[in-house]
Amino acid sequence: MSSSDIFIGETIGTAVLILLGGGVCAAVTLKRSKAQNAGWLAITFGWGFAVLTGAYLAGGVSGAHLNPAVTLGLAIKGGTAWGDVPLYLGSQLLGAMIGALLVYAVYYGQFHAHLTDPEIIKAQPTEEAMVDQTAAPKAGPVLGIFSTGPEIRNGVQNVVTEVIATVVLVLAILTQGLNDEGNGLGALGALVTALVVVGIGLSLGGPTGYAINPVRDLGPRIVHAVLPLPNKGGSDWGYAWVPIVGPLIGGALAGGLYNLAFA
Repeated sequence: MSSSDIFIGETIGTAVLILLGGGVCAAVTLKRSKAQNAGWLAITFGWGFAVLTGAYLAGGVSGAHLNPAVTLGLAIKGGTAWGDVPLYLGSQLLGAMIGALLVYAVYYGQFHAHLTDPEIIKAQPTEEAMVDQTAAPKAGPVLGIFSTGPEIRNGVQNVVTEVIATVVLVLAILTQGLNDEGNGLGALGALVTALVVVGIGLSLGGPTGYAINPVRDLGPRIVHAVLPLPNKGGSDWGYAWVPIVGPLIGGALAGGLYNLAFA
C-alpha cells in the first residue's frame, strides 16, 4: 500500500475511533447529556463499536492498525515494513487529535455546562492542594473523556496492567484478525478485535481505564491541554508515560510471542 493510503486510512480510521470512543465517555460523564451516568457497560461497548467502525473504514485502505502497539506487533511479526512504521504512528496521532477535537465540537454545550456548574467548581482542588506534592494528582473533571487514569496510582502496577491488556489485544489480532496479506485487519478480524476490546474493558479495564493504545491517550490528552475549557484542571502529564510505555511493551511482547509460538 502507498504512503498516501497509510496516511489517509490511519488518520481517518483513528479519528473515527476516538470520536466514537471519546464520545461515549463524554456522553456518560457530562451534565445535560441524555446518557449521563450510563455506566461502565456503556463505555466498554461504546469503545468496542468505535474500534469496529474505525477498523471497517480503514481496513481496505491502510490495514486499520489504528494503534502504535498493533503496528509494532505487526512489524515484529513481519507483516508491516519497518520503514512504514513512523508514517503509521504519525498518522494515528494526528487522527487521535482530530477525533478528540470532534468530541469537543459535538459536546461543546455540555462541556461548558458541566465545567461551569457550581457543584463541579466546588469540587476542584484548592490552589494549595494543586501545589502540594502529597495531594491528589492534577487531573481535571473532564480529563477522563480525553485520556485514561488509574484508580490506584502505582507506576509499576499500572504499566503491568497495560502490558497484559495490550498483549491480549495484539495477540488476538495477530492470531485471528489479519487480512490475507497479513499487514492489517481483515473484515472478520475487525469484528473479532472489537469483541476483544469489549472483553478487555470488562475484565481488565478497571485498574487503569485500559488505554491499550498510546495515541488513544496521548492525542486527546494534548487536545485537553490546549482546549479553552473553563475550570478544566490539569492534564495529569505525570501519568501520561504509562499509557504510552505499557502498550508499546505489550505490542512488542505480543509480536515476539507470536513468532515463538504461532509462526
